[in-house]
Amino acid sequence: MPDPLSIQGVGAGQLSPVSQPGAAGVSGTAGGKSFNEILLNSLDEVNRLQQEAAQGVEKVATGETANLAEVFTAVRKADVAFSMLMEMRNKLVEAYQEIQQMRV
Repeated sequence: MPDPLSIQGVGAGQLSPVSQPGAAGVSGTAGGKSFNEILLNSLDEVNRLQQEAAQGVEKVATGETANLAEVFTAVRKADVAFSMLMEMRNKLVEAYQEIQQMRV
């Protein structure tokens, strides 16, 4: 399962294709994906995690499973992913407002 909180296309200690010396002609997207695709994939992943957490809570409530640790982990993972998504949204809105206030 891919980690929804990791930066896609850039591993630990690696440079992105844009920042590599001598990378002339390389597209400005990490791993060939556009910002829009990465954002939509993140939204889908957060939605999937929240659905899994809701299903886990439902199973515990109906008595189908007794594995509370697994359900708690799914709920916490969905919460962290959603919080990260909200922080990304807040930073994007903040950047947009800053650009709006620039004098041309």
